[in-house]
Amino acid sequence: MAKRDYYEVLGVPRDVSSGELKKAYRKTALENHPDRNPGDEAAEERFKEASEAYAVLSDDEKRRAYDRFGFDGVGAAGGPGGPGGFQDFGDLGNFTDLFSDVFGDLFGGQHGGRRRAGRGQRGADLRYNLEIELAEVVDGLEASIEIPKMRPCGTCSGSGARPGTQPEPCSRCGGMGQVVFQQGFFRVSRPCDACAGAGEIVRERCSDCRGAGRVEGQQAIRVKVPAGVDDGMRLRLSGEGEAGIAGGPPGDLFVVLSLKPHPLFERDGADLHCQVPVSFVQAALGDEIEVPTLGGKVTLKVPAGTQTGKILRLRGKGVPTLRSSVRGDQLLHIFAEVPSKLSKRQRELLEEFAGEAGEEVSPVTRSFLDKLRDLFE
Repeated sequence: MAKRDYYEVLGVPRDVSSGELKKAYRKTALENHPDRNPGDEAAEERFKEASEAYAVLSDDEKRRAYDRFGFDGVGAAGGPGGPGGFQDFGDLGNFTDLFSDVFGDLFGGQHGGRRRAGRGQRGADLRYNLEIELAEVVDGLEASIEIPKMRPCGTCSGSGARPGTQPEPCSRCGGMGQVVFQQGFFRVSRPCDACAGAGEIVRERCSDCRGAGRVEGQQAIRVKVPAGVDDGMRLRLSGEGEAGIAGGPPGDLFVVLSLKPHPLFERDGADLHCQVPVSFVQAALGDEIEVPTLGGKVTLKVPAGTQTGKILRLRGKGVPTLRSSVRGDQLLHIFAEVPSKLSKRQRELLEEFAGEAGEEVSPVTRSFLDKLRDLFE
């Protein structure tokens, strides 16, 4: 059967770019791959044909030789020959590196189909819930916590071997921790079952950790909590989780912050809200009162005629944010308390006040009456 032109095989013009060439080969190879077409000899031949064409056209030197001399220029008749020295693809094993080069990003491999195996297993991540006070949000804090976790064995330094001995490289995987086998046209790797992916065999185990390389224990850790954090935020401490298995890296520790409720303040972002009671006399006549803040008491002037629900603002008395040193405000919600019990003299004075007020209507009452009139008229 006569060989087809390489450009025709891949369905591309002779001036095709390298990117379009790879895209065309990727499409053809996926469509005709033997794993997708079991038992289809024609598809297998098309796959081999496309791989041969791409191997030549993707190499600039071989492509120039092919464009000038055709098949004779690349020695495609069954062995090395011509300027390109191309070898025929009669051996299916020759497809592996070529296919991995184009499809490595799809199948998780690296260039050329060669990938270094990782050793050991990563330790587990841990979570710790840390409660903080609202006042600590202003300046931040450094907290000391103690967590139970798997730690590297101090006797064997995490190797799992008895002191004075060393683990031996695994003979099955050659110390790589993974074994590679051929599956169709792919090289597939999996953890070595002889050493459980460690790459090493412990012949004489440590008596303290029994060869695990790690033991249970408590560890004290200092946690720096920055100013301005909020409820539910997580702090990640890399490498402070449980120790890895068989030499693997440690996990991470996630500290989840929980803000304790405050008896006076409610947080809204960087602002604080606080309810401030005043007597109806203070609200009517005005007064200077002491109000609490996170930094201590301050004096607040209550204007005469202050109504319940009035909000007074203290600039810069809130909390900072993580991205700014500027603090929010403290919002004081004023409500006037009406006495529930009156003495005889107090009642007389209020009745006298009511008589003096006559039919005078306050602005708040007038607004309410106007809205009521609009609603029912």
